[in-house]
Amino acid sequence: MRPEVDLSPYTGWTRTEWAALADRMLDAAWRYASPTGARITPPGAPGGYGTAVDGLEGFARTFLLAGFRIAGEHGADPGNLLERYAAGIAAGSDPHSPERWVMPREHGQAKVEAASIALILDLTRPWLWDRLDPAVQERVVDYLAQVVGDHTYPQNNWVWFRIVVEQFLASVGGPWSLEDMESDLARHESFVREGGWYSDGDERSYDHYVGWALHLYPILWSRMAGAQQMSAPRLPAYRQRLDRFLLDAVRLVGADGSPLLQGRSLVYRFAAAAPYWAGAVAGSEAVSPGLLRRAASGVVKHFADRGAPDEDGLLTLGWFHPWRRMAQRYSGTASPYWAAKGMLGLALPADHPVWTAVEQPLPVEQGDQLAVIAAPGWAVAGTSADGVVRVYNHGTDHAHPGDRTGDSPIYARLGYSTATAPVMDDDGWDSPLDQSAVLLDTLGRATHRSGFTTLDVRLDDAGQAAVLASRACCHWVEPDPTAPDHGSGRPGAALDAGTLTTVSVVRGAWEVRLVHVDPAGAPGWERVTALRLGGWPVPAADPPTGEPHDSTAGSGTASAEAASPQAGAWPVARADGMGLVSTAVGLSGLTVAGVDRLPDATPLGEWTAVPWLKAVPRAGAWHVAALALNGGGTTPPHAEITGPEDAPVVRVTWPDQVNTTAALPLPPTGPHHPAQNESSAA
Repeated sequence: MRPEVDLSPYTGWTRTEWAALADRMLDAAWRYASPTGARITPPGAPGGYGTAVDGLEGFARTFLLAGFRIAGEHGADPGNLLERYAAGIAAGSDPHSPERWVMPREHGQAKVEAASIALILDLTRPWLWDRLDPAVQERVVDYLAQVVGDHTYPQNNWVWFRIVVEQFLASVGGPWSLEDMESDLARHESFVREGGWYSDGDERSYDHYVGWALHLYPILWSRMAGAQQMSAPRLPAYRQRLDRFLLDAVRLVGADGSPLLQGRSLVYRFAAAAPYWAGAVAGSEAVSPGLLRRAASGVVKHFADRGAPDEDGLLTLGWFHPWRRMAQRYSGTASPYWAAKGMLGLALPADHPVWTAVEQPLPVEQGDQLAVIAAPGWAVAGTSADGVVRVYNHGTDHAHPGDRTGDSPIYARLGYSTATAPVMDDDGWDSPLDQSAVLLDTLGRATHRSGFTTLDVRLDDAGQAAVLASRACCHWVEPDPTAPDHGSGRPGAALDAGTLTTVSVVRGAWEVRLVHVDPAGAPGWERVTALRLGGWPVPAADPPTGEPHDSTAGSGTASAEAASPQAGAWPVARADGMGLVSTAVGLSGLTVAGVDRLPDATPLGEWTAVPWLKAVPRAGAWHVAALALNGGGTTPPHAEITGPEDAPVVRVTWPDQVNTTAALPLPPTGPHHPAQNESSAA
C-alpha cells in the first residue's frame, strides 16, 4: 500500500484524521451527558420540541457516530463507548427513570431517534446488544415496539425510520408488522424520480435528504440482520439508482469541499457526505472508491477547517459558526449531530478499498462542468478556475404545482451555489431579492413564484449550454407568522400579480435570463410598479456604503446603490464580496441597476451584497439580463431575440464567441392565463 500521505493528494485526510475528529466530537458531546448518559444535551436555547427531545437527539445521534467508530474497529473500544452507551440505554428505556427517553407514542421526533438507536444496536450487535441485561433488552423492545402499526408517520423519508426499527425488532423476536414494512417500502417507491433521484414526499422536494436519507437507508437496511429476504429483490434497483445519483452528486461538491447551500436542515452540515459512503458500502460501480472518499473528505474537511466543530469540539446550530436562522422548528441543540451520517465511512475497516484507494479529483477539479438534472429541474455549471459549482433551478420549490404560498429561500430561488447562501433573513422569506424574477408593488414588496410550472430543462444541441424555463403565476403573500417552519415557504393570503415566464440560458459562470411579463387576468396587476431581477448574493465584509436607498429595489433595512444607464449603455450592477464577484447586466428592457447590502442575512458573512436590475415592465415583452458569479471577465454575453411572435428564438453570443440558439416559450393561454390584451397593460 502507498504511504498514507500519497493516498490523499487533494485533502490530506486519511482514516486517521477521520477517527481523530470522531473521537473529539464524542468526547465533547459526552461532557453534556446526564448522570446515567441517557440524555446528551449540548448547551444553548432549547429547540422547538423542548429539552427532553433535545437530550434524546443528543444520545441517538452521537450513538450513530459511536456505532460507526466501534464497528470499523471490529468492536475495539478504547474510548469506553460501549459501556457508556449501554448505561444510557438502560436508563433511557426505563419508563421510571428520571432520565427516560421521550417515547414514540409521546412525540413524533422520538420515531426519528428510535431509528438511529435501532441501526446501531444492529450494527454493534455482538459487542452491545448481545451483552445487555435481558431486562434492558425487553425494555428496549417495548420502547421500539410503539412504532408498530403507527399510522401518523409523515409520508416522506420518515417511512425509513419505521422500516429500520421494525427490522431490528423482527431480528430480536419482537413485535413487527409485515403490512407496515410492505406499505413503507411501497411508499418509498412512490418517491422515485428520473435519473436515480428521489423526491422527499409528494412535493417537489429535492435537497440533501435525497442522499443522506432516501439513498442511505435502503443500503443500510439491506445489511441489517434478517433483512435479506425482503431486501434482496429490491437491492439491485437501490444500487442502480444510487449509482446514477452519485454521478450527479459528485458534481455538486465545490473544489473547496463545500456542499450546495440549498434545502432544509443545513445545520446537519457534513451529513451531505453520507451518499458517498453509501456508495462505498454498496460497492458502487459508477464512482471509484478514490472519488467517493475525495468527495466525503472534502465535505467534512471544509467544515473542520472553518470552525465546525467549534473550539470546544461541539456542533452548533449554524454553518461554520452558530447562526440560529438556519434552524427549522424541529431543530434543537443536538440536532446538528445528524452530521454523524457523513462519517459512516468509519464503519468500514481500514483495509476497505475506499480507505486504500488514492483520492481522485472531483469533476469540477477536472475541468468546467455543464449538466442538467431532470428530476429537480436543475442545470449544474461548475468552473474549474474558481472551483465553484452553480445550480440553476426551474423545477424545485418544496411545493406542489399550482400552490400559492411564499417562496422558501432555500428551495425556490433561481440559483444556488457552493460559494453563496440564499438570503435567509425575514425579508428573504417574505420578499425575494436574490436569484429571483419578481414584480414589485407600490410598497416595494416582491412577488413569489412557488407553484410554478417547469417548461424546459435540457442541454442545447451542441451540448455547450443549458436551457431551462418555467412559468409562474406570481403572487404576493401576506405570510402567516404562526405557521411552523419545516422548510417550506410561508403560507398566507395570496394576490396574483401576473404571469412571468422565465428562461435561463447557461454556460460557464454566465446566465442569460429572459423574463416575459403577462398581466392578463391578474387582479393585482394594477399594483405593479416594477419588474426586478436579482443576482447572486455574495458574502461581504464591508458595511453599507451610505448611498440613498431606492425603496423599490429591495429590503427597507438594506442600503442600496442605484444608477440609471447613460444613453446607449447597458445598466450594470457589480457586487464585490469576499473573493467573489456578482454581476448583473441589463441587455434589453431593464433600465436601472443597483446593489443591496444586507446585514446578517446569511451564515457566510456579516454582510451580503446582491446586485439587481429593474424596469417598469412591458406587458407581452421579453426583458433580458446577463448574470454571473465570478464572470471571468468584463464582457458579458450578448442576446438577440428574433423570429415571428408565434415562434420566438433567442440567440446568445457568449464572451468566447460561442453561439447558442434556443426557442422561447410561447405566451401563456388557457382559462387561468387568458390571452394577452393591450388594455390590461395600462
